[in-house]
Amino acid sequence: MLRNAMPNSLELDSRPADTRVVVAMSGGVDSSVTAALLKAEGYDVVGVTLQLYDHGAATHRKGACCAGQDIYDARSVAERIGIPHYVLDYESRFKEAVIDRFAESYIHGETPVPCVDCNMSIKFHDLLITARELGAEILATGHYVASRPLPGGGRALYRAREEERDQSYFLFGTTRQQLEILRFPLGERTKTETRELARRFGLTVADKHDSQDICFVPSGHYAEMIERLKPGAAEAGDIVDLHGNVLGEHSGIIHFTVGQRRGLGVATGAPLYVVRLDAQHRRVVVGPREALRMTRIVLRDVNWIGDGFSFDEALADDRREVFVKVRSTRAPQAAWLRHGPDGCEVELVDGEHGVSPGQACVFYDAGDGQARVLGGGFIKSAVATADYQRAGQPVAASAMRG
Repeated sequence: MLRNAMPNSLELDSRPADTRVVVAMSGGVDSSVTAALLKAEGYDVVGVTLQLYDHGAATHRKGACCAGQDIYDARSVAERIGIPHYVLDYESRFKEAVIDRFAESYIHGETPVPCVDCNMSIKFHDLLITARELGAEILATGHYVASRPLPGGGRALYRAREEERDQSYFLFGTTRQQLEILRFPLGERTKTETRELARRFGLTVADKHDSQDICFVPSGHYAEMIERLKPGAAEAGDIVDLHGNVLGEHSGIIHFTVGQRRGLGVATGAPLYVVRLDAQHRRVVVGPREALRMTRIVLRDVNWIGDGFSFDEALADDRREVFVKVRSTRAPQAAWLRHGPDGCEVELVDGEHGVSPGQACVFYDAGDGQARVLGGGFIKSAVATADYQRAGQPVAASAMRG
């Protein structure tokens, strides 16, 4: 057994080795290694796989996740390492909490992040309840993120050791109470190390491809799925420039996202990008790349897991220096977090291109090497730089740095 293979093991919590742990097993290499490591540590491991949609109705392709093959792979791994395995039907709950919300968000001109909704409402809420019903003290997943105890009690969430694999952006909605129960054994590991462990454990998924797409849209064609769920959602409208001049016609705003350049259906002398989606008037607003640069973001549904008991307490001095991500693939950038007339506001020191309502904005502690996750929220609106601003006053980068 790989007894000393886990620098982030549950033994750090002084729990007995036979503590029952439920592992969320997706059928991929990460959750499979998580289960195998915990079993090797001597924990009473129970594997649970969630059936989230009608797998038979989806077309599986390389890079897609949550297909029927994944249930088979999870079951095979459970048999290999000798743990009980359950498949739970969460289809109706998943449709209500994730798929329907995804479709509605797109119809309203937003760019949703369904993995965040799934973690908040399914994995770290509903599955936690199930884990308790199974007699487990801990729920473990294969996410690349770290959870560590704090000196004064409680736990904090941190970015993963391997920056390219870090999934903290998708977990900003985790609550303090959930962090007490959740563990992420792979947070201090690299993907290469994980695959090597899978081979040492003899797991057939050791070389399985990583999931890349949204699990319930394995084809990658989001608009087609939305039209099936919401017939009539793709209403035609105008493509206009920043001054409202009509440049062309589109077949539905669900076919567009902020920042998009290709497939606009209009031709001008200079490259055009989708700057804004006006769902109410069914308009796609396009402009030059410079018009995509935003300096101020207004957030909704903010979750705070940093120091203090609340977001208000953390901002007792009116504003706070942080680092933020507005896309999962972007590096954190310097910003100021503060209260504004419309709620929680983020002032981006250097601005950000392609900010869209519906995306997540995640906060990281500027004083902790940008590693600790402080929380985050969903983008409600954004204000452009001075040249392209529609409302409010821009804040100069030099002023934000001061």
